[in-house]
Amino acid sequence: MTKISLIRSLLLILTLILFTGCDDDSETATPLGVDAINLIFVVSPDLANDPLGDINLTTANLNKQGLQRSLLMGSYLKEHVLGTTNPTSISVLEPMTHLQTVNNYPDMAAIGFIQQYALLNQITLLGTTANSFSLNTAYAPGSTPIGVVEPDPYIPGCQGLDFDDANGNNLALVTGIIQANAPGFYVFSAPWETTSALLANINRIHGYNLDLPKTYKGPNHVYMISILPSGDAILLTFDSKLTPPATYPVLPSPVNACPCDQQDPFNITRIGGVNGVVIPANSNVNQTVYLIRHAEAHPVDTFENGNYVGAGQWRALALPDALDGKIDPDQVYSIDPAQSFSYANYSFSYVRPSLTVLPYVIANNLPYKLVADFYIGSATDTVEAKAASDFFFTGGNFTNQTLLVAWEHEHYPTLITELLKSYAGNDPPPTLTWDQTDYDTIWTVTLDAQGNLTVDNALCEGIDSASLPATAPQF
Repeated sequence: MTKISLIRSLLLILTLILFTGCDDDSETATPLGVDAINLIFVVSPDLANDPLGDINLTTANLNKQGLQRSLLMGSYLKEHVLGTTNPTSISVLEPMTHLQTVNNYPDMAAIGFIQQYALLNQITLLGTTANSFSLNTAYAPGSTPIGVVEPDPYIPGCQGLDFDDANGNNLALVTGIIQANAPGFYVFSAPWETTSALLANINRIHGYNLDLPKTYKGPNHVYMISILPSGDAILLTFDSKLTPPATYPVLPSPVNACPCDQQDPFNITRIGGVNGVVIPANSNVNQTVYLIRHAEAHPVDTFENGNYVGAGQWRALALPDALDGKIDPDQVYSIDPAQSFSYANYSFSYVRPSLTVLPYVIANNLPYKLVADFYIGSATDTVEAKAASDFFFTGGNFTNQTLLVAWEHEHYPTLITELLKSYAGNDPPPTLTWDQTDYDTIWTVTLDAQGNLTVDNALCEGIDSASLPATAPQF
C-alpha cells in the first residue's frame, strides 16, 4: 500500500467513526464514502427470532407492528444510513427457502421488511426514471427448494439469499461483489440466522477480524461492513430505535375512489348439462376466487424492473380499506417472487404481485402462500395457464374455500380461457382482455355446490390510479 492510500484509508476510517458511529447508540449517519464497498445488512424478524414482537405467530408473517416498523425502517435507511445515495443492489431472502410452521408458510417478512426502502429510491430504465428499485430474490443453482420449479435458465444477475445457504451461494454472491472491487452500497435483507452466518463467513474467508455481534438484538439494528480502498474492513452498527405502533398504518392522505368502469362488464357461466357443458370430474365446489392485479408498475410501457413503483405503494397499503366489505377470503395466494426474468437486457425478480397483497394479508391476519411449483414466464402459454387452472380450481384442495389471488394481469385471460375449456360445451370461450392501464378491476370466479362455473368482473378495488402520487408515502 502506498503512503497516500494508507493516509486516505485512515482518514476515511476516522470520518466514518466520527460521523457515523460504530456502536449501538448511533442515531444518525452520513452516507459512506463512494470509494468503499459497503455491505449493508438489514435483519428481518422471523418466528425463531422475534424479540420485539413483529411476527404473527399463526401465519409467520409480519404483523401490523412489523409492517409499521418496515415503513419506518425505509425512511431510516434512506435518511440516516445511505442518505440520498441510491443502493447499488438489494438482495433479499428467497421466501420459499424458509418455510415456517406445520403449514409451511414462506418467509415473506424479509422481502416485506425492505420494500418501503426500495420504493424511496429511483431507477432509470430505457430513459424513464421512476420511484422504485429492484429486489433481487432469484434462486441460484442448488438453492431451489424441493417442490419449487427449477429456473430455466437461472438468472444470476438478480440472485437472492438462500435461508440455509447449504451450497454456499450467499457467500459466493458477496465474495463476487468484494472481488469485483466495485465501490457501492449493497443492501441485504434476511433473517438473523441467515445474516449472522453470512457475516461470520465473510469475516472468516476474507480475514477481516471484525468483532461481530454475538446475539440478535432485534430488527432495529442494521449492520454494515465497509471495505476500504486499502482492503481493510470496519464494522458499523446502527440502532434505529424505532418504536412503531401496533396498529395498521394510516396513509398520510386518503386515496381517491373511482367507479368500476375500467372494463366492459362480462358474466360468463358454464352449467353442467346445459349446451353440452360437462363439469370436470375433479372440480372444486363451493369455491370463490378473487383475482386482482399487482399495483402500479409501468409509468411507460417499456419500464420494467419487477417491482411496482411509488404510486403502487399507496394502492398496496390502501387495499385493506378498499376491499373491506367487498371480499372476505380465507387465505391468500400469489406468485413466488423468486421467479426471475430478463427484459431488454435487464434481469429482474418478479416481486410485485406478492408485495401488492402483503399489506392486505397483514391487516387481516390471513394465511399467505406462494405458487412456486410451476413456471409463470409467458402470459400466453397454455401449458402454464392450464397448470394454474388445475392448481386453483381442481383436486378439491380449495373446496369450501374463498381465495384472494394476486397475479399478473396478462395471465388472467389465458387462465380463465383454460378453465372454461375444461368445461367443454358448445360455446367457445369469449375473447378476454385486461388493459395495461387497469390496476383496479377484480375478476371473481365462483364454483357452486355442483361445480357450475361463473366468472364476472363486477367488482373493483375502487382506487383511482391517476390520482396516486408518484412517490411512495413516507412514515
